[in-house]
This record gives sequence, structure tokens and C-alpha cells, in this order.
Amino acid sequence: MTDPSKPVRYAILVAGGTGQRMGADRPKQFLLLRGEPVLLHTLRRFAEPTLGVAQVVVVLPFDQLAYWQSICKKYNITLPHTLVAGGATRWASVKAGLAALPADAAGALVAVHDGVRPLVSTPVIEAAYQAAAAHGAAAAAVPPKDSVRLLGAAGSSPLDRRRLRLMQTPQTFDLALLRRAYRLPELPTFTDDASVVDDLHPVHLVEGDYRNLKITTPEDLLLAEALLAQAV
Repeated sequence: MTDPSKPVRYAILVAGGTGQRMGADRPKQFLLLRGEPVLLHTLRRFAEPTLGVAQVVVVLPFDQLAYWQSICKKYNITLPHTLVAGGATRWASVKAGLAALPADAAGALVAVHDGVRPLVSTPVIEAAYQAAAAHGAAAAAVPPKDSVRLLGAAGSSPLDRRRLRLMQTPQTFDLALLRRAYRLPELPTFTDDASVVDDLHPVHLVEGDYRNLKITTPEDLLLAEALLAQAV
């Protein structure tokens, strides 16, 4: 149940991977993690009742929709979600996800999350929603652990990692603000939703979690397995 005194919450889970870097026989969002598809783990995180998310939109490439529906039957997935066909880019997929949300959702918040970040914690999701309610735009991020250097024509130079952050998801926004940002033309500099919004509104950063990893390579899947085993 949602609290009528709080902004309505929505979530868009974007999963458009092909699995090439995984060297797998299927897209990474469908790989098994402790016996269940990665995307199911992610969906379950946003279906947590304490978060009060009113609608979850799952965005997949058109040619993966039927496969996901077959997975839902196989694993008896009954978690409510709206299934949407994405576009050729992440930007286009998020835009398609926004179109699936109610048009009259004044004052609502929307979290955009990578479908292959299945270990995101409830506190991180909640912190992003609360920060978006207070600031209009918020994103989870963590400090880099390693030293960082900037490449240039003359070589490389060190950067102060204390002033740098590694971006994660969820990235959460006032729904009207994110819709306004996605009416602008797509640019090659758009790497995430925060970069889409940057020219319209400052993005507040909330503390992310190093365990909130994005499964991209076989090593990521092994680490996710180990982290989930610890949590049991």
C-alpha cells in the first residue's frame, strides 16, 4: 500500500544487454544467479513492500519480450510489472519506459535502475527516493577505490579521487523533470540518466554500495553469487 501523504513512486528497470562480454548463450539479464534469472532478483528488490513502489516497468528489447514471458511462467513470477519494448539505445529504452507510466502523475518520483544490478539494497533505493523528493534529482554513487589518471596528448596526469564518484543506479527523479529531460534530443554524451538531466537540474548524490555491482563479465556473476551466499 502507498502512503497518500508521500509522492507516488515508480520504477523503470532497463535491461538491454546481449551477453557478448559474458561469453554466454543468452543475454546477461537472463543468466542464472543462485538458480534464478538475474532480472528476477532485480525485480524482487523493487517489489519490496516497504518501498511502496506503485508500478514497476521492465524494459527489454523487443526480441526478448517473449523469452521473458516464458521465464515468468517457468519460475512462476507473479510480481506485478509492466513489460515494455525498448529502443536501440539505453536513452530510447528509458524514454519508452517513461511512456508506460501514467500521464497525470503530478509530483510522482521515478527510479531508473539497471536490470543487471540485482544486489541493490532497500536502504540505497529508499535513500534515492527520499533525496529525489527533497532535491528533484538523485543518484547513487561510490568513491573510487583505486588511483585515477586522466589521459592526454602528452601522457597522463593524476586526479584527486576524493573529488570523484563512480555512478550507480538507481537514479531517481521527479517524474515531470525526467520527462522534460527526455524530450530533448539524444546526445552521445548521455551515459546515464543523471547526464540527461544535468543541463536542466543539479543531481544530488547519495551513498551507494560497492555490493551494488553491475553484472557485465563472468567475474561479476561469480562475485554476485558469493555476496548472495553471504546474505543467506
